[in-house]
Amino acid sequence: MLVNSSPSINTRRTLQIQDVGMVFPTKRGPFVALRDINLEVQRGEFVTLIGHSGCGKSTLLNLVAGLTTPSSGILLLQERELTGPGPDRGVVFQNHSLLPWLSCLDNVLLAVERVFGEKEGKAQLRERALAALDLVGMSHAVAKRPQEISGGMKQRVGIARALAMEPKMLLMDEPFGALDALTRARLQDELMRIVATTGATVMMVTHDVDEAVLLSDRIVMMTNGPAATIGEVLRVDLPRPRARVALAENRDYVQYRKEVIDFLYTRHSHVEKAA
Repeated sequence: MLVNSSPSINTRRTLQIQDVGMVFPTKRGPFVALRDINLEVQRGEFVTLIGHSGCGKSTLLNLVAGLTTPSSGILLLQERELTGPGPDRGVVFQNHSLLPWLSCLDNVLLAVERVFGEKEGKAQLRERALAALDLVGMSHAVAKRPQEISGGMKQRVGIARALAMEPKMLLMDEPFGALDALTRARLQDELMRIVATTGATVMMVTHDVDEAVLLSDRIVMMTNGPAATIGEVLRVDLPRPRARVALAENRDYVQYRKEVIDFLYTRHSHVEKAA
């Protein structure tokens, strides 16, 4: 563990969310989406946000991404206030958002050129993009366009594009939610390998309890909306690397899964209200 020369500075701390609230104006008046959000994420940590629909998971991720400005509170990335989007945060959505008229390589190059274009030559930029595609196992498809590859492959390219910017944080909003179960499992395994290789700091939104336990160092469980907040934070002390087949009968894994299910479906069960 690092020893800090100043007690006020945590050199491992990547993200700080302090007293954050989010209120949206509506025709019926202010809608309080989030309240009193306080969270720190350490460098290299994998944190998932989980909760029922409408609990503000994606809203919180959008705040970290800089796509939305908080109504109250402050967000700091490596001690600097977040005031908008930036290349220090790579974002991967459920929709891959690839440009259909560009090849996989050119889609990644767009991000690389934006971040490094002013200080590196074309050969270096291309090398960065190719390295990112190789990292996600897509070297064979650099010349293909999005419509020529599967949904899982598109998400791999989206992850490559985000990682190619060398962000301080990787933000993922249900990136595997639209995929079939087998593809989803393969990409979860791939993501664990990528994070182990790069040491990336990750915040991910998910509805899937098993996905959260498999991937996370900590699981942030949100209370129901409106006015949602952090209900509990569960630390997942499972050794890495993690193998899903072995974990299926792991006593600790089963207990972590039970704790999340108990929070979501016993203590914070979600009841859909009629309009």
